[in-house]
Amino acid sequence: MNTFHKSISTIAVAAVMALAGSAMAENEAPNETSKPLALRRVMDELGRDMQAVMGAISKEDWALVATLAPKIASHAEPPLPEKLRILAWLGGDTGKFRGFDRQAHEAATAMGEAAKRSDGQAVIAAFAKVQQSCLGCHQSFRQPFVEHFYGRR
Repeated sequence: MNTFHKSISTIAVAAVMALAGSAMAENEAPNETSKPLALRRVMDELGRDMQAVMGAISKEDWALVATLAPKIASHAEPPLPEKLRILAWLGGDTGKFRGFDRQAHEAATAMGEAAKRSDGQAVIAAFAKVQQSCLGCHQSFRQPFVEHFYGRR
């Protein structure tokens, strides 16, 4: 498979993952007795930014990728009381969680730098690393998080 087709395949996989993530988020809406955590808003914004990056990559709009990458790298965080609740729940897995966040930050930063150079191959490679860190975190923590904070499977 040539480089172009590998790049298109990477974008396609990322698109499927982002759409699946959006569908999962819709299915994870809190029940009437649970108020959504601020983290949901943070994740929704990250999802929109990631989808916008996919669109920009497909158009080779490196300026837009360079604008979005720092938003992804330095995304918002929940307010301190909520953050403390989440970290307390994570307990011994806090390092693993922070590791995924660090990986996403580093990959998004690299993606932005590559976009500034109009290096499409490096943008796509870095985007894939952002997606991999997101997927790793979601697979490790999403379901237990929803069960704990929203009381359902």
